[in-house]
Amino acid sequence: MASDAKDIAARSLALHEALRGKIEVTVRAHARTTEDLTLLYTPGVAEPCLEIQRDYQRSWDLTRRNNLVAVITDGTAVLGLGDIGPAAGMPVMEGKCLLFKEFGDVDAIPLCIDTHDVDEIVRTVQLISKSFGGINLEDIAAPRCFEIEQRLKELCDIPVFHDDQHGTAVVAAAGLLNALKVTGKRMGELKIVISGAGAAGLAIGELFIHMGFGNVIACDRGGAIWRGRDGLNPAKQEFAEISNRENEQGSLADVLVGADVFVGVSRAGLVTPEMVATMRDGIVFAMANPIPEIMPEEAFAGGAKVVATGRSDYPNQINNVLVFPGIFKGALAARAPQITEEMEIAAAHAIAGFIPEADLRTDYIIPSVLERGVADVVAAAVASCVR
Repeated sequence: MASDAKDIAARSLALHEALRGKIEVTVRAHARTTEDLTLLYTPGVAEPCLEIQRDYQRSWDLTRRNNLVAVITDGTAVLGLGDIGPAAGMPVMEGKCLLFKEFGDVDAIPLCIDTHDVDEIVRTVQLISKSFGGINLEDIAAPRCFEIEQRLKELCDIPVFHDDQHGTAVVAAAGLLNALKVTGKRMGELKIVISGAGAAGLAIGELFIHMGFGNVIACDRGGAIWRGRDGLNPAKQEFAEISNRENEQGSLADVLVGADVFVGVSRAGLVTPEMVATMRDGIVFAMANPIPEIMPEEAFAGGAKVVATGRSDYPNQINNVLVFPGIFKGALAARAPQITEEMEIAAAHAIAGFIPEADLRTDYIIPSVLERGVADVVAAAVASCVR
């Protein structure tokens, strides 16, 4: 495992050095003649400018903002690496832009902001928002990410989407919808335990609750989150009010007893086969990267019936690339002012439904990220929610 990781790291570094960046700007028209220059630039360009001045909505018809997303980070929670700063986060943001284009044909530009100040981030994004059709917040540490997203949703007239929260929640929900079909477990009757109460964990829990999967208990380093527990930040306090119906207390191992579903968005090695054995025919989504909370072989040894991870070298990869290209493609096409929970639920059902029920298996509950067409069905589902 270690040698494989070293090989991948070395080859990736060499590729990045050869490429000198994974994205570039291309043009949709060419300035090859005097007439081209006259129409595309001066003096002809004045007319579309004046048209937009007369009617702001025309900016969607006359500029590329109709298909352009800003991928924004402050570099504080980068892909399991933590607070490595905006410049070091750039390769990940470029990768995100590549995925937008490759899977959804959505243009995206990385913008790495050199501040941790919430007010400065919000103000910066607000000031540039008229250049874009959507804002994808990425790898911003909790709990600041919650406030940043909420304030930007109030200030901007374009969709603002924190993918670490909502993209993860949508793809996890899609996987769980199909896991129920192959295990025979019933919607609304599940006990679900989530390890990790940061941006992803709380968003997953909230979406699961609103979709009616059942009782959700989230755990952080201090164990189960319950109403009345001291030291909870505002986001966790709010979550405590809608979750953990029986107000269970204790460690992750304690609350996992009798659970139907485990969802991990925390760190490696937190779950043992013995803990899985206390579940009821467990559905295990161990999504910490690169090493999950429990390896699939160990989860199955503990009696799990379905296992998913965030890794591409095991079946059932739970990956946000199944979500964000299609969500933005649909929102941009429908000129949605925001991405709503209704859209997220529609996207989850679209991803789950991409696999015909006859093809579902315990090792195939979620489409592969390489299955083309997922973004289109997600986009159609999202656009249908705009009225």
